[in-house]
This record gives sequence, structure tokens and C-alpha cells, in this order.
Amino acid sequence: MNENTAKRLSVKTPEQQFLNKLSQEFEFAPRVAEAILQEAKECLLGQEEPKKPGVKRVYLAKIGARYGRPLREVEKVEVQWTVDAGPEDIETRRKEGSIGLRQARIERLLEEAVRQGAAATQEDLAWALNADTRTIRRDCAQLLAEGKQVPTRGNLQGVGRGQTHKSQIVSGWLAGETYDEIALQSHHTSSSIARYISGLTQVAHLTEEGFSPEEVAMLLPMSRSLVDEYLALLDEFDTPLAKRCLKEHRRRVRKGAMSPKRGVG
Repeated sequence: MNENTAKRLSVKTPEQQFLNKLSQEFEFAPRVAEAILQEAKECLLGQEEPKKPGVKRVYLAKIGARYGRPLREVEKVEVQWTVDAGPEDIETRRKEGSIGLRQARIERLLEEAVRQGAAATQEDLAWALNADTRTIRRDCAQLLAEGKQVPTRGNLQGVGRGQTHKSQIVSGWLAGETYDEIALQSHHTSSSIARYISGLTQVAHLTEEGFSPEEVAMLLPMSRSLVDEYLALLDEFDTPLAKRCLKEHRRRVRKGAMSPKRGVG
């Protein structure tokens, strides 16, 4: 290939097309356009693509990042996740079945996240493993019951000492469980469950209005530790389902209706 042919082909690359748009349509200087292209490539593709199959590049909340804020505003770090470990996962599936494999992957992904300075939510795990968030929640609960480490963002941030029964109840509701299902598992009455959910909803509302955790605790009133637990869970369950649950509960409260019997009414 001669030099002229190489130049013509280079003009047809996506990178050059992008540079042309920046220069012609937005009137950026060539050096500025090159810098924008490089920054875009690093943000979208990362500094270095995973070199082995089964590795996925994700952006997760940084450990220690403040919770109670919209997830898009939380400081994040790039993490390499081994979603499929090849022969190792094949052997795990053979010995422990598909559920055992999924739980082993959860442990591995959480450990990798922490090692790289990040904290994953249950929704992050569900997306990476192509599973339902409720399934991931049950897996995490089982791993905890077995004495395993489950360093999700919620556990690392506000509930590291172990969730209170109130947090366990409202996390089930955020995951879409019905009052009857929660009552059966927790041995609490529907009125108690409704009271905890109302507290969670109030914490969410006041936080969205810009009140600090200290102010929320004073206004409700509620212990600061419980406010922190609820805020951590709201981060953990930053899902469309959980948002619908909260929105529907607020609507019912405003109308003075009875508490809903299901997570989303």
C-alpha cells in the first residue's frame, strides 16, 4: 500500500470523521479536536481494553463516595470485572449448579470491585450477570446467612455492621416484594411494615428536598444511624422498580389511602 492510498483510507476512519465534524461543524482547532477525540476514546473505551475473554469494563461508585445523592453525581471509578472465569466457572457450575455459580460470581465481582476501590450495588451485579435484582438480593441474603462477605455499596456505606430488621424489611419492599411476602419472612405485622416504609419514603423525600442526613434525623424524628441505613438502601436500590414503589406510596399518602399491599400497588 503506497502512502497516498494510506492517506485516503485514513480519512474514512470513524476517528477522522469525528475530527472532521469537530473542525467543520463546531469550528474547533485541529489540536483541540484531537484532544477531544482522545478524551472521548478514554471515557468510552478506557485506557486499555480487557485482554481476556469474560472481562467486562464497568464504572462503579467509588468507595467512600457520599450517599444520599443522585447516582449520576456520585464519584465513580473504572473497574475490570471477571464476569466469566472460563474453566473455573464451568467447574463451579458442575459442582454447585447454576445458583451456586451465580453466587460465586457475585462474591468474585464484589471482591474485585473493592480491590479496585469501588463499591457495587445489587443493581450493578444484576446488570453484569444478566439477572433480576430480586434474584441478586436473595443470593446476597443467602451468602450473608452463610457468613460470607457481601461488600455491596449499601453494606459498605451505611450498613456495614449488619442491617437492622427495619432495613431488611424496606429492602424487600424496594425489591418488589409484597406485604404478605415480607410479613411471612420477617414475622412483622402489615402495620409495622407500613410504618417502616413510610419512614423510608420520608427520608427519600427530605433528601431530595436538599436536607442533610442530620437535618432529616431531626425533622422526622429518627436516629441518625437509621437515616444512614435508609440512604444507603436508596442508593443500593436505585432502580426503576424501587422508584415506582416510592412514587406510588407518596401518591397514596397524599390521597389519604390505605397503605398498599404490594410494592408497586
